[in-house]
Amino acid sequence: MNQRKIGLLLGDEEDWPTAFEALARWMGSTLTYRGETAQIEVERIRIHPFQLSAPTSYNLVIDRLAYWHYQPREWLKKAALVNGVYLLNNPFTFQSMEKHSAYCAMLRLGLHIPDTWLIPPKAAPDTEKYRRTAVKYHDLFNLPDIANEIGYPLFMKPFDGGGWRGVSSVADEAELIKAYDESGQMLMHLQAGLDNFDVFVRSLAIGPQVISLFYDPEQPQHGRYQIRHDFLSAEKGREARIITKVINAFFRWDFNSCEAILKNDILWPIDFANACPDIAITSLHYYFPWAIKSLLAWSLFCTVTRRPMHITMDIAPYFAIADSDLSYEDKLTEYEKLADAHFQTEEFNAFKAEALPQLDEVMWRLAQSEEFDHILVQTVQTTFPPHEHEQYIAHYRGLLRHWVEAEGG
Repeated sequence: MNQRKIGLLLGDEEDWPTAFEALARWMGSTLTYRGETAQIEVERIRIHPFQLSAPTSYNLVIDRLAYWHYQPREWLKKAALVNGVYLLNNPFTFQSMEKHSAYCAMLRLGLHIPDTWLIPPKAAPDTEKYRRTAVKYHDLFNLPDIANEIGYPLFMKPFDGGGWRGVSSVADEAELIKAYDESGQMLMHLQAGLDNFDVFVRSLAIGPQVISLFYDPEQPQHGRYQIRHDFLSAEKGREARIITKVINAFFRWDFNSCEAILKNDILWPIDFANACPDIAITSLHYYFPWAIKSLLAWSLFCTVTRRPMHITMDIAPYFAIADSDLSYEDKLTEYEKLADAHFQTEEFNAFKAEALPQLDEVMWRLAQSEEFDHILVQTVQTTFPPHEHEQYIAHYRGLLRHWVEAEGG
């Protein structure tokens, strides 16, 4: 019997890891695919000094920490290069391909990226060498002129992103100057704002599995994802799913979200390099079970089939399509073929059908259990102030009961 271990590299989150562990346990510790049986173990990873040549017992790691926690990030690189561990996500591209590079790449593929400028930091490093270089080579520029060329409203946001850190909505020159003054040494983008839009959609992707959700960033965290079906036409829903899947395949990301705005029948991707996409139960609520079962399915597929870690990128086939005379819609179709080949979509679907036929039913039963309810209650109690506990426990129980009823029908 093959021993296979999934490692969870975590921060302070408890809801989804506990639900993931519970679903794995409810599914049973063994599964069979193509005549071979695998013994599955899930374990939370500890952080400590490591020898670069040391072996590891993990076959796959779901990373939710290393984007900002450097010690485990470097361990992940070692694990991929030395030990052949499969990683969700690729730390090499998430470190180097921040939002700026992601914008550039998707512009190159012909996606509808809002007009974006990179501007020098307001506060320079306090070194003599930097000052001498700036005097010799840095051009003076007029920030209001650039903003006028882009047009108001616009957004000022860090080139590398990170949980809405440093993002400012700018309506006029006074707000522009204030936001720039407050940005300090951060390197910032100025990006055209898309006001009076029709729909804000956030797509969550895990391997080839994509779900597109109605999203309202103006709401508090617990109210941003809203239960709305058919808010996109079939055509635009397909486009949102393809764009998300293509971005992830291009950069070798398996677990990522893509925010896009639909305005005047054009879908504009605006934020799509999210190393730790939000999957909290208090955020996703109704959609939380989908995320947990999709994450387990993809993790098991990669682990059991020994899917190799794709560290390097293969961008030439994408650029060949981008440079062709195909229409935008036909380019999307060809991009999707490349993405599906990368994610082995057909083989993954066959794996689910053979090895995980009971997954949906088990997730449905788990969502109705006392164990699952305990996860919900504990999360609410650590997220909201005490006087709101009763209100939000009832609120989320209702949303999850709605999912159970919808799936059970």
